Amino acid sequence: MADKQMEEYAYVLDFLPYGKSDDPKRQPVVQLLGEKFFTLLEAYPKVGVALTIGDKVYVGKGERDKIASIVGRISFSEITSTSRSSLREVIIKVISSREKEFVDFFNRSGPINIRVHQLELIPGIGKKIMATIIDERGKKPFESFADIEKRIHVNKVVDFLAQRVEEELNGSKYYLFVRPSRYH
Repeated sequence: MADKQMEEYAYVLDFLPYGKSDDPKRQPVVQLLGEKFFTLLEAYPKVGVALTIGDKVYVGKGERDKIASIVGRISFSEITSTSRSSLREVIIKVISSREKEFVDFFNRSGPINIRVHQLELIPGIGKKIMATIIDERGKKPFESFADIEKRIHVNKVVDFLAQRVEEELNGSKYYLFVRPSRYH
């Protein structure tokens, strides 16, 4: 039986050096966003480690340099206000670092059912832009976000994708980029 795929790396959304107010131990805690599946995680940092919002940390099964242990997966409603305010910026960082995968999404996306296409789930993309994307990728696959923006005549493709990821983290009927959790 294959191992369930887990996050290897995550980005810091919030670091609480004095722990959460409702934790009697007041143990330092960090809230993270996974790099591969956009998993929201809570973890304990190693003693003496200070983390900054946006830091990339190893959370895989091997020896971790900054994270002592993973507390577990958390829901969108459990993240701190600081995590919420840094979330979009961190999502954009992740999407930008995985540009090829997201450009490939534009090149291979298809219908979910007879009424809904994957592209239509991206904020800012309606039926007209979806038709243009399908037409343009038929001529030649997209090579970058800049290529998509130039050929489709839209701006901020990364922002549209980040908005979609955020919607999925908050709960969605359809999941394109986020692994659904037990909370949804």
